[in-house]
Amino acid sequence: MSTQRGQKLNSLQHLLPEGLVVSSRWLDEAGYSSALRSKYVASGWLEQPARGLYRRPRAETQWQHMVVSLQSLMRMPVAVGGLTALELQGYGHYVPMGHLRRVYLYTEARLPKWLNEMGQTIQFLPRNARKLFSSGAISKTINALPPLASTKNDETIEGPANGLRIHVWGDRSWPMMISRPERAILEFLDELPDNQSFQHVADLFTGLSNLSPRQLQETLESCDSVKVKRLFLWFAERSGHSWGKRLDLDAINTGSGKRVIAKGGRLDPKYHITVPKNLDGH
Repeated sequence: MSTQRGQKLNSLQHLLPEGLVVSSRWLDEAGYSSALRSKYVASGWLEQPARGLYRRPRAETQWQHMVVSLQSLMRMPVAVGGLTALELQGYGHYVPMGHLRRVYLYTEARLPKWLNEMGQTIQFLPRNARKLFSSGAISKTINALPPLASTKNDETIEGPANGLRIHVWGDRSWPMMISRPERAILEFLDELPDNQSFQHVADLFTGLSNLSPRQLQETLESCDSVKVKRLFLWFAERSGHSWGKRLDLDAINTGSGKRVIAKGGRLDPKYHITVPKNLDGH
C-alpha cells in the first residue's frame, strides 16, 4: 500500500510541474481524493495558495503560470488578448504605473473565483470573447495546444480564421495561447472609451506597420462588433500603413446608423462614429 501511495505522489509531481496550479476538481478527476489532498498538504507535498487551488510547495507562481495552468492543465477556453497580447508581441509602449500587473483574458466560459486571489500584484481582467467573436474559436483550438514538454519554438495554432497563436514562454518553453496582433488590436479597441483612451490607441497604431493584411481581413470579417470595426478602419486610415490599402472594405460588414463613442466629439462623415475633436495635439 505504501508503494502505491508513493507512486501516486511521484505521478502527481509529474502531472503538476513546479509553478503551475490546479483546482480541487482537476485533482478529483485525476484520482486524488479530498482526504489524500489534505494529507499531502499536511505533509508539505502540496500547498493551497487559495481556496480550492493547489500547487507544489515553495513554488513561485507568475501570471504566466496561471494562464498555462488554465489552458494546458485544466483546458479552460481562455486566451491572453487585448493589450496584454500586444505587449507580449512587442507592441506595448506604456509602462504600467505602480506594482499592479493587469492581464487581459478573453474567455468563452466563466473563470474560477480563485484567479484573483493569488496575490496583490496581479489583476486578471476577464472579457467575454464571444462578444466580439461568436465563432467559439478559443474553445475549438484549446485542445490543439501541444503538450507542455514538446514546444521548442513559436508555433501557430492551425484553424480557420481564429486569430490565435501559440506564444512560447519561460525557460521550459511552455505554450500559451494568445491573440495575434490583428485580433488583439480589435480586442483593445473594444475598451474604448471607458477603459482606454483614444490617444493610447493612436500611439499603438503608429507601431502596427507590419500587420498581416490576410489576417486582418479574416479577423475583421469574423468580428461581430460594428463599433470595433469602424474604429479600426478609422484608425487604420489615419495611420496610413500600407496594409490598409490591401483590405477589401466591401467584405467587412460595418452596419448602419451612427455610433456615439467619444462624447462631445465630432462625427466622422465616412465611418459615422464620433471621435475626439483633438488628437495628437491637433
